[in-house]
Amino acid sequence: MKMIDHLTRTHRELTDGTRKTVVLRRHYDAEVEDVWQACTDADRLSRWFLPISGDLRLGGKYQLEGNAGGEILRCEPPSLLKVSWLFGPDPGFSEVEVRLAAKDGGTLFELTHTAEPPEEFWAQYGPGAVGVGWDLALLGLGLHLSGGEKVEEATFHLTDEGRAYITGSAASWGEAYRAAGAPDDVAAAMVAALTAFYAPEEGS
Repeated sequence: MKMIDHLTRTHRELTDGTRKTVVLRRHYDAEVEDVWQACTDADRLSRWFLPISGDLRLGGKYQLEGNAGGEILRCEPPSLLKVSWLFGPDPGFSEVEVRLAAKDGGTLFELTHTAEPPEEFWAQYGPGAVGVGWDLALLGLGLHLSGGEKVEEATFHLTDEGRAYITGSAASWGEAYRAAGAPDDVAAAMVAALTAFYAPEEGS
């Protein structure tokens, strides 16, 4: 499967209120138990996402290397995982929930991220602020489940395929933003800001 096919397999939604909720949903050609282990086993997480440390059980605290940390709020193998998702000195409310269900010989994967981002941050990057990052994560999971190599995010945007994936992700979040009621000019400005952030030109 080409990387861009991973992008088009994902459905994206946005609920825009005081709390912003982004939803990503796609099908993986893997058993639910395999997808669950890939999302919850520390060794496997490091192979497609990020190294993780902490007390990885219900009520325990976790920390992703160089990224978010928080508490494991719900853990119902192999179908539901919910965590607080805190990053930075003043993160505010932020939770991520992953639901898995057997479907069509594989797994329906749904990720919901609900947060209260700073207004100025949302004004610039909108739902793509987390959406593009989650698109990259879902790509990594898909490659991992199919035996592929891990995406190196630091250099991914310098490849033709990587740049096409990132710009396609930004455009898809622009469409989701419009569907949630954002004016065309606001959505277009967000797409431009996302592309510049996630896929800067070499040397910039």
